[in-house]
Amino acid sequence: MTDDLLSGPRGRQFCLGVLTAARPEIWTLAAPAAEYPQDPGLASELAEALRSPASVTAAESASGGALLAGLTQAVHAARYWQQPDETDALLAQPAIRLSLEPVAHALADALAAWWGPGFLDRDHQCCVQWTDERKGQPPVPGGAARKLAGWKAAALADERQAAKRPENPAANWGGWWWSTPRPSELLTTTRGLPELGAIGLLLVEDHPGWKQATVWPLVPRPDSHVYEIEGPAAWTELAARYPMDVSLAKRHDWWRTTGIAARWLVPDWSAVAADYDGVHLTLWGYLTTAGLALAARPSAGPSRAVLERTVLAGWNPDETYWLNDVLTPGAAPSHWRSQGSGPWLRQR
Repeated sequence: MTDDLLSGPRGRQFCLGVLTAARPEIWTLAAPAAEYPQDPGLASELAEALRSPASVTAAESASGGALLAGLTQAVHAARYWQQPDETDALLAQPAIRLSLEPVAHALADALAAWWGPGFLDRDHQCCVQWTDERKGQPPVPGGAARKLAGWKAAALADERQAAKRPENPAANWGGWWWSTPRPSELLTTTRGLPELGAIGLLLVEDHPGWKQATVWPLVPRPDSHVYEIEGPAAWTELAARYPMDVSLAKRHDWWRTTGIAARWLVPDWSAVAADYDGVHLTLWGYLTTAGLALAARPSAGPSRAVLERTVLAGWNPDETYWLNDVLTPGAAPSHWRSQGSGPWLRQR
């Protein structure tokens, strides 16, 4: 499990974020080491601090607050349309990864103890509705098939249009970098937390800085069938079973973020909906999968060369996309406000 947590950029950022919350001096070492990667002395000093007994102790005793701080750093640092940032590049260095192993081992245990079973918590699902620019209205749990049909039509049109873009993956060109079924207006939920309302208030990739939200409890139908993305294998299986070729549309963005030029697949979400009502990305699945260029389908020949790859991008931790109309309203909503750098506070 330690290797899984350190195999991807989000897991490594999570480890650093937890340590930074507990020991701010870690960041005073990491920042210059990231800014000046040509200075081996800075990286060596950081590596020593990361594997120190104090860091391991901080990881072993990490509470929910520290784990949330680490998750927040991992999520907010995600960038799937550009090269890895300086900190991601620093944490990918072999010596730094090696120094994080005792910390990652402790954090894997701490995360499991705090979060419990990673699978969908059906009794505490909440939809976060951002209300900075409009008054919150109850989410309408219907029309999923129509929304998915619209998503697929738009995705196929984008792939056709992308044929006109430069073939060189390094060309200065961008596109729709998400691998989720958006923009589709499908309902999404995350687990509700008593002290936060919903984890979806805090863990948002590419966060635009919203400061007001309404949290609506929703209840999935008891017999709803949910696919769990609990790691890279579950994600690649989904892309291989329900493949949609998006090689032209993702070519430039995913080359920049992974450094790999490949044929790219994402799941055809309209096909997934025939077998599953929802798809849930666990916290562990997010930390070990997001941002990696994963082999979706190898060739059948003896070389086992990778024919196609896939990237999980733009999907928030613990978020479920509901592909069929299986949700009903739950308890009364709650209203939340953030001051930006401070915590989310419930409004009376």
